[in-house]
Amino acid sequence: MQGSSKNAPLQSFTEGEFYQENFDSRVYVNSYYSRPTGHSDESQLLPFVLRSLSKTFSSGRYKGQRLYDVGSGPSVHTLISACEYFDEIVVSDFTDSNRQEMKKWLKKEKGCFDWSYVIQFVCEMEGKRTPEEAEENLRSRVTRVLKCDVRLENPFQPVVLEPADCVLTSLCLEAACKDQDTYRQALKNVASLLRPGGVLVMIGVLNETFYVVGEHRLSCLPLTQSFVKNEVGALGFSIKTFDTIPGPDKEENQVSDFEAVFFLTAEKTTQKR
Repeated sequence: MQGSSKNAPLQSFTEGEFYQENFDSRVYVNSYYSRPTGHSDESQLLPFVLRSLSKTFSSGRYKGQRLYDVGSGPSVHTLISACEYFDEIVVSDFTDSNRQEMKKWLKKEKGCFDWSYVIQFVCEMEGKRTPEEAEENLRSRVTRVLKCDVRLENPFQPVVLEPADCVLTSLCLEAACKDQDTYRQALKNVASLLRPGGVLVMIGVLNETFYVVGEHRLSCLPLTQSFVKNEVGALGFSIKTFDTIPGPDKEENQVSDFEAVFFLTAEKTTQKR
């Protein structure tokens, strides 16, 4: 990582089109997912996410036919615990390079990213599968890799899918949405993919303005806990968990400036708007 990138001013919000042209998927996974503790400047973020996902899905409360992962990036870490409980998993991302990186891993292509260290961490934590079993199970459950744009009413347009039992999204909306109105609409679009009674699992960061991938400083919409809760509730969701951990000291973190990371689960009741 280049420390100078942290201090470089952002010319404008880096929306999906910037990612399509500039985002280096391999640099991203190498930087943030090469080990279970994640990037050295953010050593609590990834373990918190993996433990929260394990706790949520290992409870057995959330399972079904379909899980949609919206804005997967080039990453599979959010699906390691979930894949046991859903027959079909659809992964998705706006950026071509992220979808290609995902496909390489799913097809076991030469040179694909090695997720074994993260998968082993989850399996040791849960104590019920070998890493090899978990890896093969995840590959077998992913049925499609789709382009998505959360700014669209149907994020998977032109593909139309049956409503999901679970929609999972991680570190996506705050990076894709330039303002609160865009975020509000994107959240509504994502929620529309879920059946009544289904569960939304959302991982995000609070009060972050940027993160760094290689030489690029990428925008993030600063969110507050109250704003996220209010917007989720306004869409007819019953929030079941909203857990947070504080971020690292901002002076020591060269790759982002988030104040906290949150893990939310919410069950869909009625569509209110």
